[in-house]
Amino acid sequence: MSHAASSSSTPPPAAPRSRLSLYLDLIRWNRPAGWLVLVWPTLAALWVASEGFPGWHLLLVFVLGTVLMRSAGCCVNDIADRDFDRHVKRTTQRPITSGLVSVKEAIVVGVVLALVALGLVLSTRWEAVAWSVPAVLFTILYPFTKRFFSMPQAFLGIAFNFGIVIAFAAVLGTVTATGWTLWLANMFLVLAYDTEYAMVDRDDDLKIGMKTSAITLGRWDVSGVMVFFALSWLLTLWALAPYGLGWPLALGMAAALAQIVWHFTLIRERTRAGCFVAFSKSHWIGATLFAGVALGFALR
Repeated sequence: MSHAASSSSTPPPAAPRSRLSLYLDLIRWNRPAGWLVLVWPTLAALWVASEGFPGWHLLLVFVLGTVLMRSAGCCVNDIADRDFDRHVKRTTQRPITSGLVSVKEAIVVGVVLALVALGLVLSTRWEAVAWSVPAVLFTILYPFTKRFFSMPQAFLGIAFNFGIVIAFAAVLGTVTATGWTLWLANMFLVLAYDTEYAMVDRDDDLKIGMKTSAITLGRWDVSGVMVFFALSWLLTLWALAPYGLGWPLALGMAAALAQIVWHFTLIRERTRAGCFVAFSKSHWIGATLFAGVALGFALR
C-alpha cells in the first residue's frame, strides 16, 4: 500500500470546538431533564400560590430563572467534582474534567448566569429576593456535601426546592403551610429520582469514596426510592386536596402513581441502563402533576 493510500484512510483530526459549544455542554444544555425536574414543581407552586394563572411576568421569571440557576449549579458542581469525575464512566468527558474548559471560565459562566437569574427575581417582591440568597448558598454548597454527608441527595433537595419557596414569596409575600407541604413533598421526590441517579454511578462512587444515598441505603435502595416516591405522592395529595381541583388533579395524581410503578420496574434489577432511564424520565411525574393543577384551576 502506498503512503498516499495509507494516509488517505486516516480520519482527519476533529475540528476544535467553539467556546459556546463547550459552555453549552458545561451547563448540560443538551440534557433538559435536569431543569425540567425543577421547573414543573416550581410552576405547580406558582399556580397554587396564585390560585390559577400567575401572569406572564411571573411565568417568565420562574421558567428562565429555573433554567439559569440549574445551569449555574452545573458549573459549581463540575468545578467541585473535577477531580472525581475523571474516575466515573458517565462524567469523564465533561468540559472541565477533560481540560477543554478552565475552572476560571466555569466560574465566570456560573456567576453571569446567577446574576441574570438574580436580576429576574429583583423584578418581583423583596421577600422573593430574600429567599434567593440562601438558594444560591445551598447551590454552591451542595457538591461539597458528597465528601462527608451520607445522604447528599437530601441537601440537593433543599437546594432544588427553593423555587417553590420563592414562588410563594413572590405571589403572597410569605410561604404558607401549603407551600411548605409542597416543599416537603418535592424533597422526597428529589430523594427518589436522585437516588436512582446515584444507583447508576454506585460502583464508581464506591471506588473514589464519594457518599451517596444509593450507597448509604445499600440493599434497601430500591425500597427506599419507592418509599420516597410514596411520601411525595401522599404529601402532594394532602397539600392540593383542599383546593377542589376535581378530575384534572385526580387524573394527574393517577398518572404520577402509574409512573412511580413504572419506575419500580426500571430500577428493581439495579442495572445502570434501567436506573438512568428512570432518572431521565422522572420529570414527567412533575409534568403530569402540574398539568392536573393548572387544568384544575382553569376549570374550577
